[in-house]
Amino acid sequence: MKYLLDTDHISFLQQRRSLEFARLIARIQQFEPDDFALSAVSFHEQVLGDHRFINRAQTNVDLARGYALLLEILDGFAMAPVLPFDAKAIAVFDGLRQQGIRVSTMDLRITAIAISHNLVLLTRNVGDFRKVPGLDGIAIALTQHLTAFCNGCDRGKITH
Repeated sequence: MKYLLDTDHISFLQQRRSLEFARLIARIQQFEPDDFALSAVSFHEQVLGDHRFINRAQTNVDLARGYALLLEILDGFAMAPVLPFDAKAIAVFDGLRQQGIRVSTMDLRITAIAISHNLVLLTRNVGDFRKVPGLDGIAIALTQHLTAFCNGCDRGKITH
């Protein structure tokens, strides 16, 4: 594994439409499937979002759509390794919290997983993630026409 996809990238892949999806999938196809991993935290975020959608459903059509989305989330996360928020990631997370890093809890958990596995974190949320020591700010915009995610970058870096 080389890359950890942040929840925003996973969302583009799930939508299967938009220019961002087309560009992201074109880049992903340039790499081996086992270069990519997902996190249990992103799974948690996705399920929480769908849970809110289901709870707010006002029609049976919306309810069915919400449950169909839940199954899509489950299927999507079965396609790649899902890395846990384990003792190693918790140690990194606690260390970052002690430093007073001001990033959302979920983003900091994802960061901790990336750092603990020495992976490049792929995200569009560079503004928040740049605040985290241990992730260098190598930024490659999703909107740019590049042939790779990260030309010449090292692991433990951040890119978008």
